[in-house]
Amino acid sequence: MWQRIRTIPTILKKSGALHGTVREATSSSAVGSRALLRGTPYRLFPSTVARSSGFGFSSLPKGSSLPCWRNMSTAFPVAAGSKGGLKLLVTGGPKAQKLVGIWLFGSAAWVFSMVVLGGVTRLTRSGLSMTDWKFTGNLPPLTDEDWLKEFEKYKQSPEYKQVNRGMSIEDFKFIYWMEYAHRMWGRALGIMFALPFSYFLRKGYITVRLGLKLSALFALGAGQGLIGWWMVKSGLEEPPSEYVQPRVSPYRLAAHLTSAFAIYCGLFWTACSVVMPEPPAESVAWVRGAAKVKRIALPVSLLVGLTAISGAFVAGNDAGHAYNTFPKMGDTWIPDDIFEMKPLLRNFFENTSLVQFDHRVLATATLVSIGVLWWSTRKLDIHPAVRSLIGTALGMAALQVTLGISTLLSYVPVSLGTAHQAGALTLLTLMVLLNHTVRKPSASLLKSLPQVVKAIQ
Repeated sequence: MWQRIRTIPTILKKSGALHGTVREATSSSAVGSRALLRGTPYRLFPSTVARSSGFGFSSLPKGSSLPCWRNMSTAFPVAAGSKGGLKLLVTGGPKAQKLVGIWLFGSAAWVFSMVVLGGVTRLTRSGLSMTDWKFTGNLPPLTDEDWLKEFEKYKQSPEYKQVNRGMSIEDFKFIYWMEYAHRMWGRALGIMFALPFSYFLRKGYITVRLGLKLSALFALGAGQGLIGWWMVKSGLEEPPSEYVQPRVSPYRLAAHLTSAFAIYCGLFWTACSVVMPEPPAESVAWVRGAAKVKRIALPVSLLVGLTAISGAFVAGNDAGHAYNTFPKMGDTWIPDDIFEMKPLLRNFFENTSLVQFDHRVLATATLVSIGVLWWSTRKLDIHPAVRSLIGTALGMAALQVTLGISTLLSYVPVSLGTAHQAGALTLLTLMVLLNHTVRKPSASLLKSLPQVVKAIQ
């Protein structure tokens, strides 16, 4: 039966009826499941093919090429496990694939919200309000007596003594609830991830390869709670001088943020791999163009990540208040005190002037590099979806730089600071999606592609 179906494109081609091509695909079920036929002349039924893309196209205009996001879906060329074919991450058919994809995208979105909530907690200086940590979780104070006990614990902390002396209990309740919400939101994420994971394992939807990936991400997520407490603990210690405000170690804050970014990117990449097993590829020319994009996109993505992590050192050293002018830092382009701290390595991570200067340079380099990516690929023969992603990333980079400058000039208000942190993760998301979209297709799909995409006559 399958061999007969495979002969249809040849018959159509010989008969002269073949004017365009539709990428061959099977559903995520085993061999023998329904198939989209490669070589079927879509000019004969354009609305049907358009609807199959899943993006609501009702028709294809005459003389146009394929829709830009067409086939960025669950389609793949051959059955899982066959020679040269695609090894799927999810078994059980399209429904299972969709359910697992929704769950993983939902988990990634939850981690995104965790990062944003963590930024709000830091900007409102709420992170040191809870002075103890329990693995099983802390119950919130429920009575006035409980609140007084928690407040007395906080009064023994360096932050209260040097920064918040005289704080009212109502103000304490606000910062306590902020930190408590951040911790409980993380624990809720663990439950929300673990329960569906167990269910999908029991149903047999999760392959061994996917199971190992998700187990590693779950372990990293569990360790994130320990990293968070390790970070907070550094802010509960007495500072070396009475003139130094108590704050968490910038190194530990950077480790905490880096871990969160790694979990998020891992979940997002895996979710994309589940719902889009194959990259969008309609021709060999587009695959070659994607390979050229990838050579530039990967180092640019690393620069985006490095710039985001440098922001953790800006926050950890409170360097955002060192110079609140732009483009100059005060009256000069390069402050005189950026190399005053010894040793030199410590100077790069703890000198507030140099930390802010580094972040400015990295942010500018990020914007320029994404601009170079857009400029160098504008004439390449690439999938419209790839081109759209590059343009969106350039726009997001420009917006992120604008947010950063506005945050700096406004002396780091909570609203703009939070938006700037969310913007960093949004830009990183776009770069992860771009790298995922330009990855190399499977050998079977690559062999079946035409040299170029034919426009509809």
